[in-house]
Amino acid sequence: MSDFWKKEDWQAVWLGAIVILIACVAVLTGAFDFSAVKFSTWALGEEASGVTPLGAQLASWAFWKKFLVTFVTLGALFTLGVKLQGGQIKKFIPAFIALFVISLVVRLVSAEFTLNRYLEWAFWALIIGLLISNTVGVPKWLKPAIKTEFYIKTGLVIMGFSVLFSNIAKFGLYGLGIAWIVTPIVILFMWWFGTKVLKLDNKPLVITLAAATSVCGTSAAIATGAAAKCKKDDLSIAISISIIFTILMMVFEPMIIRACGMTQLMGGALIGGTVDSTGAVVLAGNALGPEAEQAAVLVKSIQNILIGFIAFFVAIFFATRVENSGAQKVGAGEIWKRFPKFIIGFFVASLVASFLIQPIFGGDQVSAINKVLDQYKNWCFVLAFTSIGLDTNFKEIAKQMQGGKVLWLYIVGQLFNIALTLLAVWFLLSGVVFKVPVLDLFK
Repeated sequence: MSDFWKKEDWQAVWLGAIVILIACVAVLTGAFDFSAVKFSTWALGEEASGVTPLGAQLASWAFWKKFLVTFVTLGALFTLGVKLQGGQIKKFIPAFIALFVISLVVRLVSAEFTLNRYLEWAFWALIIGLLISNTVGVPKWLKPAIKTEFYIKTGLVIMGFSVLFSNIAKFGLYGLGIAWIVTPIVILFMWWFGTKVLKLDNKPLVITLAAATSVCGTSAAIATGAAAKCKKDDLSIAISISIIFTILMMVFEPMIIRACGMTQLMGGALIGGTVDSTGAVVLAGNALGPEAEQAAVLVKSIQNILIGFIAFFVAIFFATRVENSGAQKVGAGEIWKRFPKFIIGFFVASLVASFLIQPIFGGDQVSAINKVLDQYKNWCFVLAFTSIGLDTNFKEIAKQMQGGKVLWLYIVGQLFNIALTLLAVWFLLSGVVFKVPVLDLFK
């Protein structure tokens, strides 16, 4: 029973639930402001006269009030988690303060007018962390705060509240066909290609990279990696490769789609099904237009629902087939032990938002709550991405690439993913086979 409060997976559920509960109370009662701190877009040059000056933001009491709320909330919750895990609080607290400051710098840099137009904060979190780890090195006293999985798991539970099952109804069979049929096929293809063609022995890395490629990058990698017992170094490799190619696809895929003359609806659906990061999906879709942005977000939202199901089936598959020689029967207990418990929090949060909060208080209130939660999710993720950068050494990655096979696995898998998603998008949204959904679906 002590696992319920001592294990990281369950702690992510409780910490995420606490943040969601506070946000719901704050929004539904209007008793207090629980908004997290963020930088509005700023610029030093005159070409962006419409943005909020950085000096004005830093001079605002509202900014520092939100800063304190964010820091105290996350600091207290993660410190409690580390304490219950048996960690040393005296070492964690100063390390977490330093990590939070670095993350604040990441948010500051990523909000700059020019940088913000092309690359999201996840890229800058990774880059700044990598610069530190591969130049001056990470000081020993900072390492107690580098808890990548803890931050991401908590962020995923919070993210669950935004994954509304009503999105399936909005896009109907179109979204299901693109997101739910293509994704499992891509995972199976990458598993076959990685284990049979490339003959990679590291099967947890293969399935983790396959999930990252086909679903939603880091989030799927964490969930699937936990189910497959993927090593920390292998998880870092999968996430790093996913982020690097996400950036490339986010920039170049809208250009190629536009050059091909594809409609916004088809282009947005293609982006939603192939670009890994949800944030990158929004930016890439926006580059094509408002209809493309909304189509991309809907497809990606429907795809995100698969995270829990994939983690569940991977846990069963690895427990019964990959790691079982057949000498003994694997029972439900072993599968339950392997299953990532934070996925339960993800599903429960989604169910509460979809079937409790939304029917009772309405969609506007759910949107208002998600507006608050989105920043806390982002803060958990920026802490995680910065930690990934700090914990990643290029020399070590080069040693684990197995002659470039891991990179080839991603490239071939992603090309297959793009081709299959394009086929599904054409089949469902071109108007040749089915009637094209009207724009009202996306309002």
